[in-house]
Parts: sequence; structure tokens; C-alpha cells
Amino acid sequence: MKIIIGILIPFLGTTLGAACVFFMRDQFRPRVQKALLGFASGVMVAASVWSLLIPAMEMSADKGRLSFMPAAIGFLLGVLFLLTLDHVTPHLHLGSDKPEGPSKQVKKLKKNTMMVFAVTLHNIPEGMAIGVVFAGLIAGNGNVTMAGAYALTIGIAIQNFPEGAIISMPLKSDNGLSKKKAFLYGTGSGIVEPIAALLTIAVTRAIQSVLPYLLAFAAGAMIYVVVEELVPEASQGEHSNIGTIGFAVGFTIMMILDVALG
Repeated sequence: MKIIIGILIPFLGTTLGAACVFFMRDQFRPRVQKALLGFASGVMVAASVWSLLIPAMEMSADKGRLSFMPAAIGFLLGVLFLLTLDHVTPHLHLGSDKPEGPSKQVKKLKKNTMMVFAVTLHNIPEGMAIGVVFAGLIAGNGNVTMAGAYALTIGIAIQNFPEGAIISMPLKSDNGLSKKKAFLYGTGSGIVEPIAALLTIAVTRAIQSVLPYLLAFAAGAMIYVVVEELVPEASQGEHSNIGTIGFAVGFTIMMILDVALG
């Protein structure tokens, strides 16, 4: 039961963020949006290091000087996985008018749908990260604790709150959707997280030896999202330093959560 609750906590963060569309008149101001994007980036980078990469290397300590290999291989595969998804999935980033992905599919899909796809891509590696950590817990791996797993889920839930708001509010203000539809779109973008978490748990339980690789894989996928999308969006235009401050705050909070609870 605790594992199911842990898996659903980040989805709750997305849902609460998407619900902001019912209480706020317009989308976030540019400065606030930059701060939130930077904050989300900081949380994801800290989670990738303390919750995923370091445990992956600790689990491979028996390899001696080559203990870095599973983390390095998994990390690069995670980056490659997200790079592939980025190319084959039609999506549209916030603040951009140029869709990405296969040209034939881009022409067929609505702008709203592609915006949701963009956020959904962000959530896949987060769901995988949650799943692989809880899989390690289920397997009884000493490098993963319940407190550490919950630190990760709480951290991701915190950064999912602004993500849910950032997707739902522009859908209402810029694309003319009703508040209810904008909320459903925002919430729907987060449903992939618990699904990805459960699938990852199933795979990891079937093949225990891949756990260090999957931890690093999730880290690589999250870092790809940060470097490719979140940081550029937080840095474009004026007041880019606000995004940097948001990054520092998010990184520090996630680091404290992981070290204090882990």
C-alpha cells in the first residue's frame, strides 16, 4: 500500500497544479514561469544524482574500479531513449510556435494535443525513476530505503505542481479551452508517470541484475529533459537569472530531502 501511495504522490502534484486553472485568471507571468521551470530543473538534476546515479554506482561496488560502468552505460542509454522519443513524437513546447517530430503527424494533430505530448515526454523519465527506486525497495536492496524513495516522490511531486499549472493555464488563456478541458489536459499529461512507474517495477522485478542500469537510465532521461527543454525555456529572453535562482532553490530542496530522508 505504501508503494502504491508513493507512486501516486507525483501524479497528485500534477493534478493540483493543473487545478490552478480554476483559481487563477491568466497564465503565469514570464518571471514566475522562468522561476518554476528553473526550480523543476534543479529538482530533476539533484534527484538524478542523489537518488539514481549514486545508488547505481553503490550497487555495483563489487566491480571495483569498473563500478561506474552500469551507471555510465545506463545514463547514455537513457539520453538516447529520450532523444529517440523526441524525434518520433509530435510535440510543441510552451512558448514555441514550431512543432517538433514527424512532419506528417505534426500536420494532423491540434496544437493543444502537441503541447500535452511535450509535457508527457517530461513525465516518462520521472515515472521510470519512481518505479526503479521502488523496485529496488521491493527487492530488498540495502542502497534504497523507504524514506529515500519517498524523498524522491515528494521532490518530483513538488516540481510537478508548477508543471501542471504551466500546461493547463496557457491552454485556457492562449488556446481558448474551457477551464474544465484545460484541467483535464493538464492532469492527463501526468497519468503517464504512475503507468511508467508500474511498468518499470515489473521489468526490474523480472530481471534484478538490471537495477543499477535502470537507475542510471532514468537519470539520463531526466537530464536530457532538463538540458534539452527546461533550462533553455527558463533562460530565453530577459531575466534569465530568475531561472538560475529557481534552479538553485529546487536543487537544494531536493538534495536536502534525499540526504535527510534517505
